[in-house]
Amino acid sequence: MMRSATRLLQNSSCFQVSSRKTFKPLKTQFLLKPRCFCVQSSSLCYVLGESGDDEQRWAEMICKLVCENGSSGNLESVLDSTLADTSFSPALVLQVLQKLNNAGTLALLFFDWAKKREAFQPRTESYNVLIDSLGKIKQFKMVWVLVDEMKSKGILSKSTFALVWRRLSRARRVKEALDAFEKMKKYGLNPDLQDYNRLLDTFCKSRQVKVAQELFDKLSNTEFVPDIKSYTIMLEGWGQACDLRWLDATYIEMRKHGLEPDVVTYGILINAYCKAKRCDKAVNLYYEMLRKNIKATPHIYCTLISGFGVERRLDEAIKFFKLCKLSDYAIEAPTYNALISAYCWSNRTNEPFRLMAEMRKCGLGPETQTYDIILHHLVRQQKTSEAYSLFLKMRDERGCQPTTSTYEIMVRMFCNVGRMDMALRVWDQMMERGVLPRMHMFFALVEGLCEDGNVEEACRYFVEMMEMGIRPPKRLFDTLKQFLLEDGREEIVILLAHKIDNLVAGYHGRFIESP
Repeated sequence: MMRSATRLLQNSSCFQVSSRKTFKPLKTQFLLKPRCFCVQSSSLCYVLGESGDDEQRWAEMICKLVCENGSSGNLESVLDSTLADTSFSPALVLQVLQKLNNAGTLALLFFDWAKKREAFQPRTESYNVLIDSLGKIKQFKMVWVLVDEMKSKGILSKSTFALVWRRLSRARRVKEALDAFEKMKKYGLNPDLQDYNRLLDTFCKSRQVKVAQELFDKLSNTEFVPDIKSYTIMLEGWGQACDLRWLDATYIEMRKHGLEPDVVTYGILINAYCKAKRCDKAVNLYYEMLRKNIKATPHIYCTLISGFGVERRLDEAIKFFKLCKLSDYAIEAPTYNALISAYCWSNRTNEPFRLMAEMRKCGLGPETQTYDIILHHLVRQQKTSEAYSLFLKMRDERGCQPTTSTYEIMVRMFCNVGRMDMALRVWDQMMERGVLPRMHMFFALVEGLCEDGNVEEACRYFVEMMEMGIRPPKRLFDTLKQFLLEDGREEIVILLAHKIDNLVAGYHGRFIESP
């Protein structure tokens, strides 16, 4: 397998970065009819008939059908004719929605169709997945429509509001996120300390720890009395921001209020110092914890191994791996992954594969994350052929299939070396498996196609991204526009700009574009 992959790349001149090509004459049909990238519905009908007991397989095939016909305007009729005799359980619908999580537009179209089937009754979980998908593409007006639907059905939960806060926070809509927290009362859900902690955590994980701190200072000892979880959330936020001054101040304040650190608190502190490349301080905290008879968890060992690995202090990383093996906890796959990453940072390229063999022997993997770590470092070292060979081998590993992150690593790699033929090959394999790309993958592919001189294909994928409900970043549109204008295709630029402004206007009026 490894030799065949290398031969494939060599035959394709893998290591020769292509120069910019001459522009091909551009057509405009692709602006009206997106490129079809999934199997035909007739194939799907046959597969469903042959494997009706395999719910996972059903979900994958339905996802492909939705992707193929979602922008055609006749998705409902296709679904009706193809799946007329199919029984839809809430679990099956949930799996399809989860697979369409990166395509909010298509997820909503499928959900609307599923709700019309008499046997299907939507549950909280399905609505939550859909709301998360729509939040990714900033369709917050539609999100609130769904929240109202849930209330009318009596299935609205606090977890739904937590999803709304998270997506608003990640979109940098701080005021709207705070308003959503207040709206809970209007919907008959009274916020408590747990909800308050969730909101703090949302802002911290969205890299808005200063907003979280303001909220903490405002509400503490008025509406809510902070508990140790409130403080550990703030510690984690300042740790992720690498602001050790605020981290230490928060820790001192927590101790002043009589709250003693537990194993979670120590784990967050150790992670903060490792992230700030102060592993020696992290080790001091580790031994302080042991002196208090607090046992280190596998997560803490992983953190220390990873921290020393990034600093290329391999001996210390190995030391804590051995300590983890001697602890009361069973060794876990993430611990192996941490040491594999440490070896990769030190360019010890053979050791990761030895550890993978050890993982197999222990029944711990390797898992997808294991391969992703090695692939990331092979790409970092510009070992394109070796990375592609490992990618092919990964697909043959039992129970270990490439995810969106894996495909993103490979597509970016080939785009960066100017091998757009290989990038498109990997992309098509991804689509055939029903794995949907994220915005960053589209960005890399469109930009790479432009640099390769294939602007027509770049436009096709640009449109495909919008058909999935993903609004293109301004920088990507500016790049594509520059190449189109150089080729004298102002009319294409105008059409694309119009399509962006009316991103989802053609979907039966269900979407209302957020400003």
